[in-house]
Amino acid sequence: MAEFRVIETPEAFDDAVEALAAGEGPIAVDAERASGFRYSQRAYLIQMYRRGSGTFLFDPPTIPDFSALEHTIMREEWVLHAASQDLACLREVGLDPTRIFDTELAARLLGMPRVGLASVAEELLGVKLAKEHSAADWSTRPLPESWLTYAALDVELLVDIRDRLDERLTEAHKAELATQEFEAVLHREAKPAAAEPWRRLSGIHSIRHARNLAVARALWLARDARAAEIDVAPGRLVPDASIIAAAKALPRSKRGLAELREFTGRASRSEIDRWWSAIEEGLATEDLPAVRVPSDAPPPPRAWAARHPDADARLRLAKTAVGEQAERMQMPVENLLTPDHLRRVAWKPPADASAAGIREALAALGARPWQLDATAQIIADAFVEAAQSVEDASAAAS
Repeated sequence: MAEFRVIETPEAFDDAVEALAAGEGPIAVDAERASGFRYSQRAYLIQMYRRGSGTFLFDPPTIPDFSALEHTIMREEWVLHAASQDLACLREVGLDPTRIFDTELAARLLGMPRVGLASVAEELLGVKLAKEHSAADWSTRPLPESWLTYAALDVELLVDIRDRLDERLTEAHKAELATQEFEAVLHREAKPAAAEPWRRLSGIHSIRHARNLAVARALWLARDARAAEIDVAPGRLVPDASIIAAAKALPRSKRGLAELREFTGRASRSEIDRWWSAIEEGLATEDLPAVRVPSDAPPPPRAWAARHPDADARLRLAKTAVGEQAERMQMPVENLLTPDHLRRVAWKPPADASAAGIREALAALGARPWQLDATAQIIADAFVEAAQSVEDASAAAS
């Protein structure tokens, strides 16, 4: 049974800060959100554990100011599992680390077959973690005792896991590259807000006409506004599939919308006036969205062979070479080099396609030094081989 303290008052918070300051070594940190239930991605529970301090479960809605805690622990190493998932909501309450150890990322770099926390804990510590509450609605109050116990166990083992992973990274000569990856996660800039976030609707690519897209946009905006107003996940009001179905059907009356079987969701009928008003707006607007959105991304690789055989050859041979390198280094290929980086360089290689030129192009895209050391030369070699294969094919055809 995990031992922990739930922190819900100023007095308890001050005691927890003092206890964490008195502990030693890294600080395990985790956060629970209510994804799929709430509109916001705020943290509804923040868990911390430190050797010599104990485990503390902070209740953010009851704590107006985390600055004392931030000041106390910000320069210590924080241990998180899949840090990129939690850093944003931690920063939202004023908790921002300067050093991290990401146990999920470390497991990936070591080529472990399963990198979920429960799997890593079982392999490294022989401990089985139950994950039955991982998708729970953490905005629930009061939180059930079983949920709190689950949350406490998530951080109580993290420091031990960190130590085992650190040993393995050192043995595999991957400690330095892991440090570079942790730094990259910590300092990665947040993606800018999408200019047209409604285009993220699942299934939007199946809509081919501007008027239908206008209806989909209006429905998405109406749903998003209502979801933000009542802090409910948008998909719980009306699913994406329902918006796509309505946009394709273009019902001509409120009754027609109500009779559309594919238009489901808990608010699909209770707020039918809202959705019908959105459809009317989409049907009437003269501000029609573009069917195709300009993008600086390369086209899908499946289209390269027919129109750009040189780029296709570069990508195919480089992918093979990078894949073989990933096998040698015993890690997933996507951790060795971001696939989009390789696609972009293959589609539009630098004027200097030597290893130095490839290295510079990949670095500009965000590749880390260790990734450049491991891939720049083999990509440059693959591009030379690709050019020769295209030349040979052209000569044979003529």
